[in-house]
Amino acid sequence: MKSRWFDYVDCSCPLPEYPRPQMVRPKWINLNGLWEYAITPKDAQQPKEYDGTILVPFCIESLLSGVQKRLSNEEFLWYRRTFEYETLNEQKLLLHFGAVDWKANVWLNNHYLGSHTGGYLPFTFDVSNFIIDGSNELVVSVWDPTDSYWQQCGKQRSINKGIYYTPISGIWQTVWLEPVPVTYIEDIKITPDIDSELVKIICYANNNFDVRLTIIHNGEVEAISKGKVSEEIDITIQSPQLWSPDSPFLYDVVVELMQNEQVLDRIDSYFAMRKFSVTSDSMGIRRFALNNELIFIHGPLDQGYWPDGLYTAPTDEALRYDLELTKAMGFNMTRKHIKVEPARWYYHCDKLGIIVWQDMPCSSNAAYSRMEAIFTLWSGVRIYKRDDTTRRRLKLACRDTYESRLDFESELKGVIDTLYNVPSIGMWVLFNEAWGQYDAKRITEWCKDYDSSRLIDEASGWFHQGAGDVHSLHIYNKPLYIPKNILNKRVYVVSEYGGKTFRVEGNTWKGSKEFGYGKETSIKALTDSYISLIFNELKPITQEGCSGAVYTQLTDVEDEINGLITYDRKVVKMNIAQVAKVNSTIKY
Repeated sequence: MKSRWFDYVDCSCPLPEYPRPQMVRPKWINLNGLWEYAITPKDAQQPKEYDGTILVPFCIESLLSGVQKRLSNEEFLWYRRTFEYETLNEQKLLLHFGAVDWKANVWLNNHYLGSHTGGYLPFTFDVSNFIIDGSNELVVSVWDPTDSYWQQCGKQRSINKGIYYTPISGIWQTVWLEPVPVTYIEDIKITPDIDSELVKIICYANNNFDVRLTIIHNGEVEAISKGKVSEEIDITIQSPQLWSPDSPFLYDVVVELMQNEQVLDRIDSYFAMRKFSVTSDSMGIRRFALNNELIFIHGPLDQGYWPDGLYTAPTDEALRYDLELTKAMGFNMTRKHIKVEPARWYYHCDKLGIIVWQDMPCSSNAAYSRMEAIFTLWSGVRIYKRDDTTRRRLKLACRDTYESRLDFESELKGVIDTLYNVPSIGMWVLFNEAWGQYDAKRITEWCKDYDSSRLIDEASGWFHQGAGDVHSLHIYNKPLYIPKNILNKRVYVVSEYGGKTFRVEGNTWKGSKEFGYGKETSIKALTDSYISLIFNELKPITQEGCSGAVYTQLTDVEDEINGLITYDRKVVKMNIAQVAKVNSTIKY
């Protein structure tokens, strides 16, 4: 199945846009394009011959990859490409991977650079000592067991059906080279404080030199401040222009690494002055606040899947289109569901003014099932015979549960570190519907201490432990409601609702089983159903104490045909103007 952007993909260099908008340098080399690929038995040596070509950065299972093959957990996927490079004196060269699912090993010119485990986060190698003038060879091997192992894999399944989707394996975000000075800026951390009219910035570098920060407001210099590497620099922003969905203003910032007034390195970035918090209204009900003003937060559930690219949008225009549609329908938020997007997706949210509720990728179904088995065994809910088979299963479950939990907490920290500077992210959603859920209260408290600038939903759906900022429920196939005795404790959110299906013939995933919650048969019927749901159910509970809601969902995804738009993004299944009008009426 092809999206409306399929024919606009440039196979010589797909996704040519600069991949890291909050840390920009002028010189870089995009390595996207046609690579060689091979599939070998697990733990095999690098192949001497390859099977064909694959279009990077589209996963091997996708149509856009040109391959459309699935891997077993007993197979390796290999990539190879050559590229020309002219080395630069007195500079380092960094090799960046946006994301590779799941375990990657990397070689350059037969030198082993290292490995990375995890399917959602960027990683980098310093290749300065291994790059050569002229032709260079880059080789990557990938092992991805998807749901047969314990890693975080979101909604990917080896057998995709219902609410679970086609797996993705291998490189699925941009691969690129970046020349940097010998002494260079490695990272920055930006924290706005609107109450004190400050922005706090820390610059990290591979040497302890001076830092100069220049804040730019509408093209004019707002402030200049100096400090040291790894030290917090507080900069006054008088009467700051605040970021909100109605006015998504962004400040530019130039970060310079200096020695004796000589600029050693420079990056361009941006930030927003904004504040996400919880407060009480005049009735004592806990409510969301943005910039210290009450706000009702409402948006769709966004799975981030594409029919031709799976995890990877075919073009940057396609990536932005989903968000433009969200905005056009009168939503002010999107819930990114159990997936981490490329940096440019968050950049578009920042620019368009869309609040993001960011889910953490969860553990695989197999790992969750084993966790459940351990819980039921230990709690005495089920009785197992103490035979050898049971003991082996328990040993395997204990091992996989331990590994999966370590992986989850490592990935959680990595997601926060990677996305910390994104202005539009307003809430971390730690667990969804108990998928792999454990120690929710402890992890919530750690998360709140690690990033106090955002709100936290400890458990979207159910199994709450009373931690975090919100009490969220998923309500399908029955009227929306508010539980008793919660409104003066935490913010109440209906974090999933709706989900009615409408099948658009010719624009539906082949073999779709029509998963959803109720059925409509036309654009008018689905629009009328949505309007009725808002007026008769969501608005009344909003007045009574509900402070946010997430409609299921933005797009159809494979078996799920309950989107506001078809999976190929060719047919909007509701009347945009009517939906926007009714959404604008939802207020406290």
